[in-house]
Amino acid sequence: MNDGSPQTPIPARTFAVQLSPTRRGARLARLLVTEQLRCWGLPLYPAQQVIAELANNAATHGRVPGRDFRVAMYVTGDTLRLEVTDTRDDRVPRHQPPIEDGESGRGLALVEAMTERWGVAFGPTPRKTVWAEIGLRGDRLAGNAVPVNDGAVGRSSVRREVNHQ
Repeated sequence: MNDGSPQTPIPARTFAVQLSPTRRGARLARLLVTEQLRCWGLPLYPAQQVIAELANNAATHGRVPGRDFRVAMYVTGDTLRLEVTDTRDDRVPRHQPPIEDGESGRGLALVEAMTERWGVAFGPTPRKTVWAEIGLRGDRLAGNAVPVNDGAVGRSSVRREVNHQ
């Protein structure tokens, strides 16, 4: 029955895996996502770089001993959505200028540059999901993303969401 309300498209392809919040887990996330993209016949760039940044952040900043992080990918229409969920909702990723000679601080700038949009969804407690969306058509395949902010909200478990352009 269709009551006229907009319906959320069902993802055509899905992939999800739980990994340990370690450097090894972050590396494995990138490798597994890369292989899944190959299986789906989708371009590897920029998705593999984005997932590497998000998984590294989860293993570094979202780590809670004894709790894994989750990596998920969804293809809906011409959009690839990447998600990394950890159990540190008290630590929200913030885009900050990197320290000149520092080894960190550039990850979210890269994510922002390579995606159409990204954001953070919270819940259920104590989880947070950092997500990014990449268009799968035309010039966006080469990572030339056009910033979009349509106020889209993530899954039903979200209690609030922060969108970044």
